[in-house]
Amino acid sequence: MEEEDKKVEVEFEIQKEQVKKEFTGFLGSVKRFLKDLLEIRHDTNKEGTIQQIKDGISMKGHTAWILVFSITIASIGLNANSAAVVIGAMLISPLMGPILGVGMSIGINDIDTLKRSLTNLGVMIGLSLMTSFLFFSIPLFQDATPELLARVRPD
Repeated sequence: MEEEDKKVEVEFEIQKEQVKKEFTGFLGSVKRFLKDLLEIRHDTNKEGTIQQIKDGISMKGHTAWILVFSITIASIGLNANSAAVVIGAMLISPLMGPILGVGMSIGINDIDTLKRSLTNLGVMIGLSLMTSFLFFSIPLFQDATPELLARVRPD
């Protein structure tokens, strides 16, 4: 009886080791799969990405006009009490270039790009405020709509 118990115990230990080995192999396979699936550095061009973000920072002719028109559209949306128009205007607004520039320059510790990004962001914000001020200075647009009031005094 004792020999049978030892034999069963040995078989149990062997099976236990096999299950442990298979489970470890399974976890390793899952880990490799997830690593391959979520790897973002493989096809990344670091220098190209940095250059593309730097190119998007500057405020040049067409960028200024796109900003003016997007602010005008947002102002019309606020005046017409339409959240969809305001969101649409935010989507076409070119403010993302300087914002990405600020984030990237902080991330890579590039002070010159940070200064340029903050300067362009400030100019764009100033142009946005000037455009919205001029739009709402027109006497036709004096009534405060609920959409406009929601943007002025959020919850």
